[in-house]
Amino acid sequence: MRTCRRVVTVLALSLPLAAWAQVPVQDGSTGNGSSYPAGGGGTSGAYAGGGVQTPSTAQGMLFSQLQQMQQEIAQLRGMLEVQQNDIQRLKQESLERYQDLDKRLSSGAAAGAAATQNSTAAGASNGAGGASAGAGDAGAQASGEPADPAKEKLFYDAAFDLIKAKDFDKASQAFAAFLRRYPNSQYAGNAQYWLGEVNLAKGDLQGAGQAFAKVSQAYPQHSKVPDSLYKLADVEIRLGNNDKAKGILQQVIAQYPGTSAAQLAQRDLQRIR
Repeated sequence: MRTCRRVVTVLALSLPLAAWAQVPVQDGSTGNGSSYPAGGGGTSGAYAGGGVQTPSTAQGMLFSQLQQMQQEIAQLRGMLEVQQNDIQRLKQESLERYQDLDKRLSSGAAAGAAATQNSTAAGASNGAGGASAGAGDAGAQASGEPADPAKEKLFYDAAFDLIKAKDFDKASQAFAAFLRRYPNSQYAGNAQYWLGEVNLAKGDLQGAGQAFAKVSQAYPQHSKVPDSLYKLADVEIRLGNNDKAKGILQQVIAQYPGTSAAQLAQRDLQRIR
């Protein structure tokens, strides 16, 4: 009897333990009934991590390339702005030259058609064969044709018309040919001056300087001498020879006071100091 009771008691105590052993262990943080990851979980996580790193690296390379392209575009824009400024400056300088030339054309047309005192006197002296003939033109007399005022005027007017037409290349050639043909003409001083003007309009600074300088050398008493010296100083400024330009401007102010060239020389002299 006692033995039966012991057996029943042991069975009663062991029954809850067996039942508890059959209940699966669950973790609230997982949904698969186990607190441990699945057998392939580690491999899957590593693969996922590798998959994230690859696009991140590609995006970084693209971003770096984009930044480099933006920098290159900014540099190109800067270079373009500099070129545009240079072109605008050149256009403005050309416009100013044309405007200045137009003003001188309107004021010099009448003067070009009229004979100057110096040229007339030189022509009369050469015709008479005087001892003082052509003091400044002696080197050019040998190649000049006999005086023919009608032909000279036609030739000069034709060259001057080329300036009005803005055909500066042909105008330069025409004035140069006129001076070779009629170095002692009453229009020679004006032709020499306008040769400098058209060369300046063409951008031929060397040719313009030589032409302007020759006005005072070959026709020292001509009315265009003050203007030619002023323009010669302007050429020297454009060439960067400011000291030389100052000397010429001072010469214009001292030797030709009261002229428009002297007034312009005074203004430019103050600007380049």
